Amino acid sequence: MKILVCISHVPDTTSKINFTDNNTKFDTNGVQFVINPYDEFCLTRAMWFKEKQGASVTVVNVGGAETEPTLRKALAIGADKAIRINANPTDSFQVASELSEVVKKGEFDLVLTGKESADYNGQMVPGMLSALTNFNFINGCVGIEIEGTNVSATREIDGGNETLSSSLPIVIGGQKGIVEEKDLRIPNMRGIMMARKKPLEVVEPIGSTSATNIQSFEKPAPKGAVKLIDSNNVDELINLLHNEAKVI
Repeated sequence: MKILVCISHVPDTTSKINFTDNNTKFDTNGVQFVINPYDEFCLTRAMWFKEKQGASVTVVNVGGAETEPTLRKALAIGADKAIRINANPTDSFQVASELSEVVKKGEFDLVLTGKESADYNGQMVPGMLSALTNFNFINGCVGIEIEGTNVSATREIDGGNETLSSSLPIVIGGQKGIVEEKDLRIPNMRGIMMARKKPLEVVEPIGSTSATNIQSFEKPAPKGAVKLIDSNNVDELINLLHNEAKVI
């Protein structure tokens, strides 16, 4: 089984975010980048298939040379090969289009990708990638098992989980639950050394265009001051919730 894991290069969630050029561009100065957490869950699950079923694992990213340390980390975790599509990611359609070309040429059976990236939270790339490759698709997966070409996947729905059956080839949008946080792998020294010798292929983009344009970014409004109400003053609490907060 050939597995492709799509890796997004995203800011660490603890990074302080700023914008430049009149709030039209993300300021990367001083920002630490990491593997998108949802993608890391998928990569860890791919490693399970590699160890238990002898699958081969390739990771792919759309981005410039600055994303290569993230791909090298994925190789250190245990992926066999990395591909960097040499293009600046601009929107979900452009990213999905570039990824689809790699999927088609590589003849992959299983494509694993986080259900969304932690920076834009669009939740669009996995579905678009499925449509562009004509692969089956299940999103929001918290569990996946594969026997031969048969796929059993569990995903979250409102109020619980549902288990679906499908077949390869398939695109899976994964999240926490496909593996647990305790199962995530930290590269050891041997893995880091081996990653230096593993192939990292740079391919030129097919030239897909964006379907959307960013107008501007805006930070959330700062939280207001906290008002403390005496626990015995229920009338005042009700008054503030009704007339000021307008939540009752």
